[in-house]
Amino acid sequence: MVQPEQGESSSAARNGSKASANGSATNFELPWVEKYRPVYLDDVVGNTETIARLKIIAKDGNMPHMIISGMPGIGKTTSILCLARQMLGGAAYKEAVLELNASDERGIDVVRNRIKAFAQKKVTLPPGRHKLVILDEADSMTAGAQQALRRTMEIYSATTRFAFACNQSNKIIEALQSRCAILRYARLTDAQLVRRLRHICEAERVDVTDDGMAALVFSAEGDMRQAVNNLQSTAAGFGIVNGDNVFKVVDSPHPVKVQAMVRACYEGKVEVALETLQELWDLGYSSHDIISTMFRVTKSMDSLSEHSKLEFIREIGFTHMRILEGVQTLLQLSGCVARLCKINMKPDAFVLPK
Repeated sequence: MVQPEQGESSSAARNGSKASANGSATNFELPWVEKYRPVYLDDVVGNTETIARLKIIAKDGNMPHMIISGMPGIGKTTSILCLARQMLGGAAYKEAVLELNASDERGIDVVRNRIKAFAQKKVTLPPGRHKLVILDEADSMTAGAQQALRRTMEIYSATTRFAFACNQSNKIIEALQSRCAILRYARLTDAQLVRRLRHICEAERVDVTDDGMAALVFSAEGDMRQAVNNLQSTAAGFGIVNGDNVFKVVDSPHPVKVQAMVRACYEGKVEVALETLQELWDLGYSSHDIISTMFRVTKSMDSLSEHSKLEFIREIGFTHMRILEGVQTLLQLSGCVARLCKINMKPDAFVLPK
């Protein structure tokens, strides 16, 4: 998530000037996730259609109550904050926006007192604009607190609108869902991640290789926050961002090694596959890390036939389920590797001699 390309340098300059004004020898910077957080809706990456709808609301005002749901790190909170900033303007933003997230107390008492008091507060706003209550990670609110919001939303709807950001919209009670417009955000595509990461690398003068960029995208899985954090950690720790350095920072099995293991399974080489698995296990990776990487690698391997890929993903899925249920042993993973090897072996190999 990145600040606007025009405004980014001025923001970075402001951060630098603050540090120098304090007379500190070291320039303590913001984390890049905050430094490059978008300020306007035009700069939010991905989910183009939804952002276009928010731009219309920012321009015309009269925002409905809304729920924005989607995976972490894809711009839900950022887009609500950008909408509030554009709709209300800088002067009214501090007075007319109340933001509460999971780290704040959000029980029934807070809903009855703090949110109600904010809704009753008089604020001078342009015509067609409303005060805004932003409830981040709303799916972690108790059902009682959500129930207490129902009447407040209706009574003060003339002056106050509510925006909920959550990972799973089904955790929001039906009564609130029916009062809101629901916007669903999708994961960001690889191209969108790459474009934004390249911009940050140029602004921060970071040395990044092609395999380093591919590793950042692979490990982030469509999560911009994760990608930017991994980029900053790798740049700070190693100076150069390449594939090996990224996987050291992320601390997940290297896809090349996992790919070699899956290919050995495809070719029926049980010993080779089990040796690679043992290597990964000895490096200290958890069974969850190994099986998750196996799935992501298998999904994107072009050398597997369609039938084999489907069967492999099926077996990996079952093993993943057992691991999540708590059976996190090397034996589970070895069993999975053995079953993957068996898929492409000839049935005659398993007939006992008479």
